[in-house]
Amino acid sequence: MDVGKGAHHAVGLDPAGKRLHDAPLPNSESKLRAVFDKLAKHGRLLVVVDQPATIGALPVAVARACGHQVAYLPGLAMRRIADLYPGTAKTDLLTELWVGPRS
Repeated sequence: MDVGKGAHHAVGLDPAGKRLHDAPLPNSESKLRAVFDKLAKHGRLLVVVDQPATIGALPVAVARACGHQVAYLPGLAMRRIADLYPGTAKTDLLTELWVGPRS
């Protein structure tokens, strides 16, 4: 999840890398719960955020309250992963897709 002040962007993948969710997500407890519940129907959920404090605090708290595991992937680590793919566009979506199936 790429967290933001007003809204986040969430990409949900199944274990095979199939995209289950790819959309902006308002910073609202009810909206976060709804997406987490929808994705949890496909199996265990790991919520990965790029900022666990301040603007990322609500998604982290909601995920934990729902019983999901939470992980933090720092921006520097994301950039280093993207560097493994020279010549490939380094958009947030592509970075999330690279990290998702390999984690």
